[in-house]
Amino acid sequence: MAALTNTNNLTGLARAMVNHGWLSEDDAEGVWKRASQSGDSFVTELIKGRRFKADQVAEFAAISFGFPFLDLNAIDAENLPQGVLDPKLVQKRRVIALYQRGNKLYVATSDPTHLQALDEVKFQTGQTVEPVVVEDDKLGKLIQKAGEADDNTMAVLNAEDINLDFADEESAAAQKDTGGIEIDDAPVVRYLQKIMLDAINLGASDIHFEPYEKYYRIRYRRDGVLSEVAQPPMAIKDKVASRIKVLSRLDISEKRVPQDGRMKMVLSKNRAIDFRVSTLPTLYGEKIVMRILDPTSAQMGIEALGYEPWQKELLLNAVQRPYGMVLVTGPTGSGKTVSLYTCLNILNKPDVNISTAEDPAEIQLPGVNQVNVNDKAGLTFSAALRSFLRQDPDVIMVGEIRDLETADIAIKAAQTGHLVMSTLHTNDAPTTLTRLLNMGVAPFNIAASVLLITAQRLARRLCEACKKPADYPREAMLKAGFAAEDLDGNWKPYRAVGCSACNNGYKGRVGLYQVMPITEAIQRIILASGTALDIAKQAQLEGVRDLRQSGLLKVRGGMTTLEEVITVTNE
Repeated sequence: MAALTNTNNLTGLARAMVNHGWLSEDDAEGVWKRASQSGDSFVTELIKGRRFKADQVAEFAAISFGFPFLDLNAIDAENLPQGVLDPKLVQKRRVIALYQRGNKLYVATSDPTHLQALDEVKFQTGQTVEPVVVEDDKLGKLIQKAGEADDNTMAVLNAEDINLDFADEESAAAQKDTGGIEIDDAPVVRYLQKIMLDAINLGASDIHFEPYEKYYRIRYRRDGVLSEVAQPPMAIKDKVASRIKVLSRLDISEKRVPQDGRMKMVLSKNRAIDFRVSTLPTLYGEKIVMRILDPTSAQMGIEALGYEPWQKELLLNAVQRPYGMVLVTGPTGSGKTVSLYTCLNILNKPDVNISTAEDPAEIQLPGVNQVNVNDKAGLTFSAALRSFLRQDPDVIMVGEIRDLETADIAIKAAQTGHLVMSTLHTNDAPTTLTRLLNMGVAPFNIAASVLLITAQRLARRLCEACKKPADYPREAMLKAGFAAEDLDGNWKPYRAVGCSACNNGYKGRVGLYQVMPITEAIQRIILASGTALDIAKQAQLEGVRDLRQSGLLKVRGGMTTLEEVITVTNE
């Protein structure tokens, strides 16, 4: 690069130092030239020459341009925001996030006039950037320390560590269709990968990309609750949508109809995360929702799901029977799929033939024959079930019983030597039986085939680091369902507080379960065409706890709050 020949080419900090007599024009041009050759910043190269100390340059920059000055020795590196900036950007532009306040991000820099670096930070985070001037040598040490710490965490996996799998060569080639540039070099790719990695690290279950008339926002669903995490520039919404659609094998030219697809993010040799992608045309662009499907959730073990000891014993006894039907019920998002996969994992042995029909298969289990139903192609749940019965199965899992045909085939399979597991959308266990009756299934077939029904909900789990005892009025506790004798024991309920380690006082979720085995007494009620109320009354007599009672046990155990239990069980 040719040397600069006049001060008109000097900008920012270099121009200010020349104007104030700190540097001659020739000296400033020489520093610029050496910096461009070495790849260092102007400030770093200036200090290397030992003409100025780092604190002198920092104080001059702060005073000249009216930015705050901060001594980084007063900063605890462990308390800095994690995962806010891409590690590559931190290293390349010598900037580091100090703290966030509302929609403002305060960034440490030794050159507050380096507008390109600040613009990149703004683009990546979607936040207003406020520079804070620091000494260049201390900034370098802090960046190095942060990089060493980040190397040991998954939070800084970057484009070199990630392989977003393509299903075929056409999808890979289609990258160039998103704006006529190499998509792998585009900032939008790094931004999208950061959004996805942050979601995984925070334990989010869904990512929502939502375009509106005047802004574009991204939200995570964590522990069942949506929260906004970013408002990137409107200009990138189409590029983000195209990138996601390319990786999900969707048609990037079709923006008028909904589409569904999948992608995979390979984090390491031993871990990969699947994303189920759904696009929806809205007034101001395509809304995209990515469901995060982590295979490790099916391998947690039944102990981690939240079953009480006697509930776990009832469930394990049922799924280890040679034939019969086990049903899991609850609304969308209540954890039914994870419960079924956990049971399948227990049964998944070399001498057991397991087949599943799902819409779609959310978690891939090696050793299990999984089939995605396709109604347009004629591969319905009932058609898949018929095929399974010709495949010598031991265990069959049906994603959902939606109609009489599927229910009839599943029940016949349960009566002819197969263990069948499935889900229904009902509020509790007793109403599941009446739902089958209303579908048209004969009472005798229900009584003869169904072994056990479990209804479930997910309640947010209290953060162990910050939860504190709560003082609820006795009347409120009794109204919630506690018995008077329950309140006389030596225990205290807890309330959510909130800290840096959790999400508003909660971290993770725990299951609330109603596990109802089909006993002879309940069979007689079914054969007599009894109602759900009759079945529920008999189940209570047999010691089956309903969802509210199971939730209150979690309150007594300090796992969740009374408010959370009331919310998720308020039918």
